[in-house]
Amino acid sequence: MRLSAIISAFVLVLTAAPAGVLAAELGIKTTLEVENCKRKTAKDDVVHMHYRGTLASDGSQFDASYDRGNPLVFRLGAGKVIKGWDQGLLDMCIGEKRTLTIPPEYGYGEAGIGPIPGGATLIFETELVSIEGVDKDEL
Repeated sequence: MRLSAIISAFVLVLTAAPAGVLAAELGIKTTLEVENCKRKTAKDDVVHMHYRGTLASDGSQFDASYDRGNPLVFRLGAGKVIKGWDQGLLDMCIGEKRTLTIPPEYGYGEAGIGPIPGGATLIFETELVSIEGVDKDEL
């Protein structure tokens, strides 16, 4: 088969693939489960999250709420944080820990921001500290 035919076939496969099929996927791994959890995070919940963020390329830490002693507070699913968090922290129980592997398209893209270079895959160790308005009886 000639090289031009191989390239044409490859281009055909790429153009026929549904959008997003070739994009990297968001990785979600639960590292600490919570038993008997009745109330999980949902879109529009105001959550308090502890986290540690590192670059997948070399493991260097770029930020951590643990170092400041204060969790990050935000409305889940409202676009206030990166897409990888808005999606990767849904259906989480208070006390649960997850590791999120966030490809650039779910993080800061090709532009990057601050110490995060463009095109970076990010690793976040996360811990759900609380959900505002949720009583202990609901847990």
